[in-house]
Amino acid sequence: MSNKKNLLITGGAGFIGSHLVIHLVKKYSNYRIINVDSLTYASNLKNLAEIQNSQNYIFEKIDIRDKNAISQILIKYEIDNIIHLAAESHVDNSINNPLEFAETNVMGTLNLLDSVRNYWNNNFINKCFYHVSTDEVYGSLGMEGSFLESTPYNPRSPYSASKASSDHFVKAYHHTYKMPIIISNCSNNYGPHQFTEKLIPLMINNIVKNQSLPIYGDGKNIRDWLYVKDHVEAIDLIFHNGKKGETYNIGGNNELNNIDIISKLILEVDKALSRPKGWSRKLISYVTDRKGHDFRYSIDSSKLKNELGWIPKTTFDKGLQLTIEWYLKSFKKN
Repeated sequence: MSNKKNLLITGGAGFIGSHLVIHLVKKYSNYRIINVDSLTYASNLKNLAEIQNSQNYIFEKIDIRDKNAISQILIKYEIDNIIHLAAESHVDNSINNPLEFAETNVMGTLNLLDSVRNYWNNNFINKCFYHVSTDEVYGSLGMEGSFLESTPYNPRSPYSASKASSDHFVKAYHHTYKMPIIISNCSNNYGPHQFTEKLIPLMINNIVKNQSLPIYGDGKNIRDWLYVKDHVEAIDLIFHNGKKGETYNIGGNNELNNIDIISKLILEVDKALSRPKGWSRKLISYVTDRKGHDFRYSIDSSKLKNELGWIPKTTFDKGLQLTIEWYLKSFKKN
């Protein structure tokens, strides 16, 4: 890739996207970062306050489902690289409204792919379409094994089905049109800026407010947790050094079940609030399990480690401490 880039990032006002935009704007002064976001409920431009006046940063409020608007942006800023993060991502919401997830995650991605294909017009030199996806496309695991890049897709929720479909379209554009693409599939992210519907910020919020801590089923479902800034560094590395047409799994090597996560949060937040140890355990409430709730996700990131040298830097306890500190400060401001 050349040193000068006009880099379009979709969903850059969301959780992972805002961390990525800040990282790239600060690190690469020779890049022009164009952040496209429709500013849905889970997006927040306040996340980007520290770089909003940077000379190499531009924000455009656009919905990726609007093909005409996307096409105009590609022309206006002469876009030569894309990192695509814009997506609806909450499983519960996908169960309640699957069509919205199909429209944004499938048709939005397809609009973006086709607009880029037409704009680049077979000139793929120094270009890349990087699609950020999820480990949930692989389905659910028992107590053994981990997801590899070669694991067959087996999505089990409307959310994961929509992401799997978008992954397939990205791969199809590579094989059919020779578009230079890269896909990464990550495990559960956590850290500052995450909207409070997700498990960790929701539980922090409810502990602070003395509200119920609802746990699906028996709380034994297992996820692999990845600190968001480690994920962003992995995306940076893959974008610059990954092989076109390849998929890379990104995991945090932190497999924990939900009840253990919540127990850790109770101890740490109670301590930060000067409450007696375990005081908030009384707030735990077991609720009817999520429909089709996947039991376990586990990522094998050895390909990324062996080929590009990436490993996660942040232990779960350290990442959780940083996350809690950020939310407690954020709640005080509000």
